[in-house]
Amino acid sequence: QVQLVESGGGLVQAGGSLRLSCAASGGTLSRYAMGWFRQTAGKEREFVAAISWNGVGKNYADSVKGRFTISRDNAKNTVYLQMNGLKPEDTAVYYCAAVDRAQGPTMRGADYDYWGQGTQVTVSS
Repeated sequence: QVQLVESGGGLVQAGGSLRLSCAASGGTLSRYAMGWFRQTAGKEREFVAAISWNGVGKNYADSVKGRFTISRDNAKNTVYLQMNGLKPEDTAVYYCAAVDRAQGPTMRGADYDYWGQGTQVTVSS
């Protein structure tokens, strides 16, 4: 069973950048496709980005296309989310998640089996 720990969140001004990391332990990352989701208080969890086990396949939410980039380093058991051009509406708790690689970079949160505890991203205007 894989454990996921996110890091890299914080407070940034609009237009700024952050890079989130998701470190996996207890399992081999290459067995999993990975996703990033976000949630704000009172709202449903929202898909952000997903990546296939080998990094070839990627999906993005329309709201982050062209601004966010998902990547992974299986040798380091880590997945990244580079966020550029941040907007106040990007403010949320960001979660990484893992699903068996046969699922591919799915955008459905219900498909994912393992979740991290989340990291807060706050974008000020």
